[in-house]
Amino acid sequence: MRLVGPSGEQVGVVRVEDALRLAEEADLDLVEVAPDARPPVCKLMDYGKFKYESAMKARDARRNQANTQLKEIQFRPKIDEHDYATKRGHVERFLKGGDKVKCIVRFRGREQSRPELGIRLLQGLAEEMAELGTIESHPRQDGRNMVMVLAPGPQEGRGQVRSAPSPRGGPCRPSCREARGPGTQGRQGLKRGACRRERLRAPNGAPDTHLTPNDPPLATVSGVRSPGD
Repeated sequence: MRLVGPSGEQVGVVRVEDALRLAEEADLDLVEVAPDARPPVCKLMDYGKFKYESAMKARDARRNQANTQLKEIQFRPKIDEHDYATKRGHVERFLKGGDKVKCIVRFRGREQSRPELGIRLLQGLAEEMAELGTIESHPRQDGRNMVMVLAPGPQEGRGQVRSAPSPRGGPCRPSCREARGPGTQGRQGLKRGACRRERLRAPNGAPDTHLTPNDPPLATVSGVRSPGD
């Protein structure tokens, strides 16, 4: 037989007696791993540990395996708008849950001569569910029914767009200057003295004239006359 060591190294072709002696000296088991080979292949290993590790790997594989079920939703070619919205919500819920959905359109009587109604209905449903799943089986006629199968798509970031939070946890909003554009000032700036008005009293007891920074310089308005002049 061809003997393989416990670490995977090749020992070579040895007799059965020599292989049993090496296994007894190493306190290991002699396990035949390839009985159909010529010569047969045996390996030195701890068989109990090997069985335990194999069982653990199989259990982890079953745990990570997605338990996908096939749900079924039935439609009519001339379905009402509200009924269609309800069934579409069921399809969306099934796809979000990771299940496949079998969509069936049932034809009755003369409706069987209008298969384009079923194709149009199923294609529209597939377009609306494009962000949640993909078409696994395209619409096909099966007797009086038309069948389409939708499979769930990737779970991450499915139709969700979130904005980054602001440093204080509130919604992100632009500053007042950015919102109103350059060169403008808000009421808060006026209250704090950013745009204070300058007062100029005209001669002969005329009422005060309030000037803003956009008004002409003081020298150009020094000759303002009062209403009585």
